[in-house]
Amino acid sequence: MFDVAISELTSSRWDLQREIGHAVAHGFDAISLWRPKVSDVGAAAAGRLVAAAGLGVSSLQWAGGFTGSDGRSFAESIEDAVEAIGMAATVGASVLVVHSGCRGGHTRSHALRLVDQALESLAPLAERAGVTLALKPVHPHVSVGCSFLSGLEDALAVIGRFDTPTVRLALDLWHFGDDPAAFTLVPTLARATAILQVADRCGPAAAGVDRLPAGHGRLAVERLVCELVERGYDGPVEFDPVGETVEILGYDAVWRETRLVADHWSDRHAIRRGAVPHGTEAGRLSGRGHFRGAAGSAGRKSHASSHTGSPG
Repeated sequence: MFDVAISELTSSRWDLQREIGHAVAHGFDAISLWRPKVSDVGAAAAGRLVAAAGLGVSSLQWAGGFTGSDGRSFAESIEDAVEAIGMAATVGASVLVVHSGCRGGHTRSHALRLVDQALESLAPLAERAGVTLALKPVHPHVSVGCSFLSGLEDALAVIGRFDTPTVRLALDLWHFGDDPAAFTLVPTLARATAILQVADRCGPAAAGVDRLPAGHGRLAVERLVCELVERGYDGPVEFDPVGETVEILGYDAVWRETRLVADHWSDRHAIRRGAVPHGTEAGRLSGRGHFRGAAGSAGRKSHASSHTGSPG
């Protein structure tokens, strides 16, 4: 039903070569790359390693901060984004995730003008490089220091001002999996989304709350993924749980379980649509849930849990 990707943010203590080996072993279709890890080996070498393993690159994270909230000038943020577009093209990533930056001392209207100006400047370069700029809104409870685009409608309004498929949306269900707007906007989101990111949580979004593995929280992530795919989203589904729970369970166990869960979603969706025999679902899911007890005992707070607070 969809290509399944895993993010390097999930396995912060592994290097790229180890991640590639585990991604292949667990049957992932693609991997989301993190710029600091790509820089460790060089973009050209990273691209060769991923391609040689037969993996795709679902996205590169991240560029942005155009409002100066991270201490860089507008020109410096643009220069960095140009470098990121080049890196994305080199490693074979068709999507570059973009964060707006927070308002800082700007009025909201001026912050919006800065983001519009940045995307207008970068879009032609990205189009020539074959890279889509995916603007990422974040939940208002974790937006401080990261982004003033704290709602789906806000981000869609920005994207709607650009008459080009090069400027689209990065939709993170950890942020919006319990937002009523996400369900009412499914047809629009399916058309606008360039990359769909998935992590779960048990309670309200807040700084320090774990990005749990899919199925370990209470968000309607499966429902949203399946509805978006059914309405036309055809990109990878990128899983990126991060935090104390992932560290306790271990990266390999989380990656293995994630692949099983993704297969289960795909099979169950196909069964509902009458596309596959009913026997497929049970066979695919034989190992699911084997570490739910460990996940339940893990703490739900972690300083590394939400990469929205420090996007890169």
